[in-house]
Amino acid sequence: MAEALQVGVGMIAARAGRDFPIVCVGGSAGGLDAYIRLLRHLPADMGAAVVIVNHVRTTATLLHEVLPRYSAMPVELITERLLVEPNHVFIIPEQRDLHVLDGEFRLEPISKPRGWPDVITVFLRSLTAHWDGKLIAVIVSGYDGDGAAALCGIKEVGGITIAQKLDTAAQPDMPGSAIASGCIDFVLSPEEIARQIVKIARAEPRAV
Repeated sequence: MAEALQVGVGMIAARAGRDFPIVCVGGSAGGLDAYIRLLRHLPADMGAAVVIVNHVRTTATLLHEVLPRYSAMPVELITERLLVEPNHVFIIPEQRDLHVLDGEFRLEPISKPRGWPDVITVFLRSLTAHWDGKLIAVIVSGYDGDGAAALCGIKEVGGITIAQKLDTAAQPDMPGSAIASGCIDFVLSPEEIARQIVKIARAEPRAV
């Protein structure tokens, strides 16, 4: 009896530990500029995990080496079963699909090895199925329309969706596709996106 109660308490504690917001920032071509501008305006203690899902199939990412100089939060390349933690920035590795399960990141071989990858869509759909906390989906500069197909699903579970303002994006295809989905709440510059993320993460009233 006591053992069962202890297990139950442990499960409740583990679940409570996954109630913080996750911010998925998806981008590709021109995304580095957007990531830098965004991270510069995010505080170290906003209480959310930021996951940068760069829409690159085979090129080795260097974002975990470049972005720490612009972020008040630790920046880490995702490895299998890495714990999702608030006040951290996580970077998807190349040639992998990213999922979340039981409060951890899970990596799988990329499911679309040819053509434009859909790693952002894959991760967003995993979040809608397996994350208890708030969801914030952000689509920034990049080619193609990765992520757009999952945005309505994010809204259906109560999440917030944001696209980069097209005239601030080096490559507007990806945020343009997001806007065309009809499931975007805000269209903002990277600096404005950062301010909106902080408001949502800290449960302040949303901007109108």
